[in-house]
Amino acid sequence: MDNGLRVIVHEDKATPMVAFNILYDVGARDEDPERTGFAHLFEHLMFGGSVNIPSYDEPLQMAGGENNAYTTNDITNYYIQLPKENIETAFWLESDRMLSLNFNEKSLDVQRKVVCEEFKEHYINKPYGDAWKYMRQLAYTKHPYQWMTIGKELKHIEEASLDDVRAFFFKHYRPQNAILCVAGNVDTATVKELTQKWFGDIEPGKPYIRNIAPEPVQTAARSLTVEAEVPLDAIYKAWHMPGRMQEGYHAADILTEILGSGQSSRLYQKLVKEQSLFSNISCYHLGSTDPGLLVIEGKLVKGVAPADANAAIEQELTALLQQGLEKGEIEKARNKIEAMIVFEDMNLLARANNLAFYELLGDAGMMNTELDKYLSVSEETLLKAAKEIFRADNSNTLFYLRKQNGSNGLVP
Repeated sequence: MDNGLRVIVHEDKATPMVAFNILYDVGARDEDPERTGFAHLFEHLMFGGSVNIPSYDEPLQMAGGENNAYTTNDITNYYIQLPKENIETAFWLESDRMLSLNFNEKSLDVQRKVVCEEFKEHYINKPYGDAWKYMRQLAYTKHPYQWMTIGKELKHIEEASLDDVRAFFFKHYRPQNAILCVAGNVDTATVKELTQKWFGDIEPGKPYIRNIAPEPVQTAARSLTVEAEVPLDAIYKAWHMPGRMQEGYHAADILTEILGSGQSSRLYQKLVKEQSLFSNISCYHLGSTDPGLLVIEGKLVKGVAPADANAAIEQELTALLQQGLEKGEIEKARNKIEAMIVFEDMNLLARANNLAFYELLGDAGMMNTELDKYLSVSEETLLKAAKEIFRADNSNTLFYLRKQNGSNGLVP
């Protein structure tokens, strides 16, 4: 549109519903290091009333709709699903939120308290809740992925002022920083008309130029030991891996399937079932737009020495690098990923979300070629990626241990 808002229409006449997904190109990586947690705070503030609509949920519920949102280090995404007859309700609600929130001290105070309680419940009081606080700080020295989406520390949210949040909103929540996808039982002409009617007059805002320092290549292994009131010792290991649009991303994703996705995976079979070193273990990656982390994490069986458990993980990685894949491993991983993609595409909301995300990456049409990228990964490509990722000097290991009497929590 003239104000920079990108709009995607996906017609599916087989459903009576419409999915309305609006993605804002702002996440925790775009925050001031001294004012973190704002992207996530806004996920809550956006439901506190906009300039002309005091209550967001009530009119949506009256229209038979439901909604939710999520924040990552890269994006903030809001979505609605409602009957096609009431599609204009979604345009009305979301355009007014984009125009301006109803900024007031009462709304900010309410949502600030909600987020602070969430911070305490999930990241301070919950066992292992601060593990990723330590891991991100260990793995990243420059890039803003070094803090969690919830924020670096509680005081950044507690001290958030009305001027702070207003400035953040008008910097990032502008049409030219947003992608709207309308999917379901719709036609393009109607969506164009409604988009112009409700979003057309919103000012585009100033262009936001992202200027994030890249994370330097890690040149030495890092390790940290933390002691806390937890039931079992745990190990978190992370290695830097390619970003979402870089060569090697899809190979890394397949590696996580082979190593630690489910009870039939290599690490689970070897270290849980055969050697009884871990009560559970998994391997996954963070899916970051910029270069992210491939992670192995597991809870140890009581009595197992953390050093022995860590050595066993390293031994399995060495076996992968030296002996290669076992027969059928890559096909099994590809089949699981294909099934996941196909199953996800059956969901209307997921399709709308994915189309907006791929448009953010460069082209919504990439949604149709994503599976081919996984299927084209050869065993040779996979092992090449494994050798690059699982370098000793690229590893970060967090030993998260049961607190011993008299310990202050951090162990040198």
